[in-house]
Amino acid sequence: MFTDLKSAVRPALVMTLLFALLLGIAYPLALTGIGQALFPAQANGSLVRDKDVVIGSTIVGQGFTSDRYFHSRPSAAGKGYDGLASSGSNLGPTSQALLDRVKADIATYKTATPDRPVPSDLVTASASGLDPHIGPEAAFYQVDRVARARGMEPRQVRSLVAGSVERPLLGFLGEARVNLFELNRRLDAIGAKQAR
Repeated sequence: MFTDLKSAVRPALVMTLLFALLLGIAYPLALTGIGQALFPAQANGSLVRDKDVVIGSTIVGQGFTSDRYFHSRPSAAGKGYDGLASSGSNLGPTSQALLDRVKADIATYKTATPDRPVPSDLVTASASGLDPHIGPEAAFYQVDRVARARGMEPRQVRSLVAGSVERPLLGFLGEARVNLFELNRRLDAIGAKQAR
């Protein structure tokens, strides 16, 4: 009986070790190498640097609150845009806390633009809590506030938003969207040029 057990356990241990080496070491190393070789920027977080200082990432949102910037979606990740706590909220459609937050956000936006409905992207969090994108409607909604705060013509800011709209992949995968980190950087670049 002991020899039967030994002969049964040995292949199981060998297969466990083999798959641990293959799937736990070789496969991750191969994918890391391919990612670094073919997509180095994306594999390293799509980080954006300004004079060798990391100022953000094009794939992780930030909480912009100044009137000079386009505001991002609310974030449920930690205390807001915390990459270590990426997730949506656990607040469901019947949650009073969620309803109160959405109503407060709508009221805040209505003070700046009382005559138009607030786009849902500006008052609802994304599933990850880290999404850097909003829909074009939500970006265009903020044009007048940003233009006023920066002393720019609304048509100039509107044109910048229109040029920042990313279309769906292959024309039908996903939705049109605006990357706020990149849009706000373009705004700062225009401001720096005008200051010269």
